[in-house]
Amino acid sequence: MTPTKLVFKNIVRRRGRFVFTLLGIVIGMASFVTFVALGGSLTAQIKKESAALGANLVVTPKGSCAFEQVSILTGEQLPTTITAEEVTAIRAIPGMTAIPFLAERSAIQNRPVSVLGVPTGESLPFKGWRVADGRYFEAPDEHGALLGSVVAGQFALQPGAEVTIRGTQLPVLGVLEETGGKDDLTVFLPLPVAQTLYDQKDRVSYVAVRVDRLEEVDAYALKIKEVVSLGVVSDKQMLASVLSIVGTVSVTLQLIAAVAVLAAAFGIVNTMMTATYERKREIGILQAMGATRGTIFRLFLLESGIYGLLGGIGGAALGLVASMLATPLISQNAASSFVKGAQGGVDPLMLAGAVLFSTLIAMLSGLYPAWRASRLSPVEAISYE
Repeated sequence: MTPTKLVFKNIVRRRGRFVFTLLGIVIGMASFVTFVALGGSLTAQIKKESAALGANLVVTPKGSCAFEQVSILTGEQLPTTITAEEVTAIRAIPGMTAIPFLAERSAIQNRPVSVLGVPTGESLPFKGWRVADGRYFEAPDEHGALLGSVVAGQFALQPGAEVTIRGTQLPVLGVLEETGGKDDLTVFLPLPVAQTLYDQKDRVSYVAVRVDRLEEVDAYALKIKEVVSLGVVSDKQMLASVLSIVGTVSVTLQLIAAVAVLAAAFGIVNTMMTATYERKREIGILQAMGATRGTIFRLFLLESGIYGLLGGIGGAALGLVASMLATPLISQNAASSFVKGAQGGVDPLMLAGAVLFSTLIAMLSGLYPAWRASRLSPVEAISYE
């Protein structure tokens, strides 16, 4: 009998113990893979949304914190304290394009949606949108709505249909092409119409600024602060701020998952130590047949590694499924709604790394039991009953 066959025979000898030990590894690794997969997809989507914003600077209400910066990228409702006079003062600064937006929330068929008031003439070239069906706004204050592709599909809305926002029925003018970001989940209204519906006359949530000379972004930020008493953050600063929040959350979740992996490792130690005591006579017979201490050591270490390999494969598969199922459940929160556009992010290297990590942890857990098994004397082992 080859060493590999002997190892597999010993593993399945106690099927109940084998199953429960393996389940511990699978659950621990599945938790780890789930959180790593969601964290990776979240980071990629944040970078994508930051690029899709199309702005080098973002002007926010004075005293805004990182949560407001997250909300800008996710399309959540924001405070509306920036006045028309402040927008005019910002736009008067030469060498840059400033676009004001009003970010609000509403509901369609009792399901929440993002609503964004936009200056119709400037937003199309600024955002780079393309209309897939119907038409774009023809007037700055046209009574109508433009839908993101996901919203239109989710509620089966086509051009010519009507959508109710704040108790007012608006005709659907068109549907945008898919962008892969939060714009797909948004209802767009002309800025004056949105301000009227939400009782925010001459007020907006934030101003997106694109400068002509990228090397002078900091100088433009100082100019804006000189003319208005508002917060100004660059796209890089906002991206770093949001990523730091997400990174902290991801590390915390991964540490929680690491506890489960550690518990599974101790399960392997317990299983292998029990196997060492149960198989003393078998070890003695192997030694009598010429097996060296190194051979015994490698057999037990290989057994631990197989636990880790099988558990890693099962955990990677279960974690991948869990991350896909968890996506729609966590995407309603502002801090995690990026995940709505990041469901397809599967990194094969991450999955392979998880399996390798599981195998390595299992083999490390099996070192002491393997050493104990190899240190048994032939006389003691054979005489064991």
